[in-house]
Order: sequence, then C-alpha cells, then structure tokens
Amino acid sequence: MVLLGTLVNGLCIIIGTIIGLIFTNIPERIKHVALQGIGLVVTLIGIQMAIQADNVIMILLSLLLGGMVGTAVHLEDNLNRIGQRLEERVSKGRKGNVTEGFITASLIFVIGAMAIVGALDGGLRGDHEVLFTKAFLDGFMAMVLTTTLGYGVVFSVIPVVLYQGSIALLAVQINRIFPEQVLTGFISEVTAIGGLLILAIGLNILQITKFKIGDFLPAIFLFIIFYFGYAYIIY
Repeated sequence: MVLLGTLVNGLCIIIGTIIGLIFTNIPERIKHVALQGIGLVVTLIGIQMAIQADNVIMILLSLLLGGMVGTAVHLEDNLNRIGQRLEERVSKGRKGNVTEGFITASLIFVIGAMAIVGALDGGLRGDHEVLFTKAFLDGFMAMVLTTTLGYGVVFSVIPVVLYQGSIALLAVQINRIFPEQVLTGFISEVTAIGGLLILAIGLNILQITKFKIGDFLPAIFLFIIFYFGYAYIIY
C-alpha cells in the first residue's frame, strides 16, 4: 500500500496531540522551558539539513523569488486567517493559539528529509520504514508542541497527509522519467532549502527573530520546478 506510511504518520500526530492535551495544565514556566528546548533542537536540525546544500545559487534564487511571491500574495497572513477561522469554529473554551500550533507543527512535520525520502521510498519501493520512524518522532513532537502551543497542532495532519501522499503517488511514476542520480541530488538539495526554513522556525521559537516563514513556502515549489527543469534539459 503506497500510502501506508503516510497514514500511520498522520495517526501518530493525532495520538500525540491527544496525549499532549492531557498534560496541558503543567506550569507555564515548565512549558516555556520545554518550548525553548524544542527551539534549540529545531535550530540544530535546520543547521544539519542546510549544510547539505551544493547548488547554493539555485537555492538562493528560489528563496528570493519564493519570498517575493509569498509576500505579494500575503501567504502567511492568509494562513493566519485560516487558522483563526479554525479557531472560531473549533474553540470551545480551550486555551491555545490554533494558528501558531497549526503553522509551526505543519512546517516542522512537512519540511524535512524524512518526509521526502520516506514518501519516495514508499512510492518507489513500497518501503515504509523511514515514514514509520518519522511517525513516532512526529507523534512525540506533536505531544510536546500541544502542551505549549495548544490543540491547533492536530490540524497539521492535513498538510502532512496531502504532502507526503502526493509525493508517494508521484514517485510511482517519476522514476520512469528521471534517473536515480537525479532523485538523489534532488533529495539533498531540497533538504537543504527545507533546512533553512526549519532553522528560521527554530529562531522564531527562541524569539530571536520574527521571520514570516509562510511567505517563503513558494520557494520550495519553485526549487522543484527549477531543479527538475534543469535536470530534464541535462538528461
């Protein structure tokens, strides 16, 4: 089953959120320390991912154009509005910022090597081991994020399933078009650009910066277009 790993990933996020809701009454000072710990780890993950970059010019171009597009269409503001609408529909006296939890968790769970590699493995080889591992990590992270950011974390299941599921389904066909070395290079480079965004998330969590991460999301899609367009011409 091509989507098995993705579905298990989504289920673990839901379970982690439920467990996190049980422990929402812990003292604020403990939540603050926990959030700082998450920020440090997320920053470290971002750095580790970002240093894999080889094609810096293509990444820079993607970030510049993607950031300009995202800012022009007010992408992050629109994401915030979506979160606020969810909060208005779902909130029933619970504490927590749905918008912050939704966006932060979605970016952490979606942007990363394991999401791409795992989905590709599931689609190309029917191997779900990577996504099973990611599922447990995401479940634990969802639990911790929920205790600090609220129940909005659970809505991250939607982009996670859509994103990873789409990659898995496309991977079934993509190996018929591009050779394996192209896919290997793509995973490395898109991991690097994702790492930069993850790094920005970590800095935001630590309240060092105030990046509008959502505005840079188009950079990922532009990079995919640039990379495979270039690969198609070369190969």
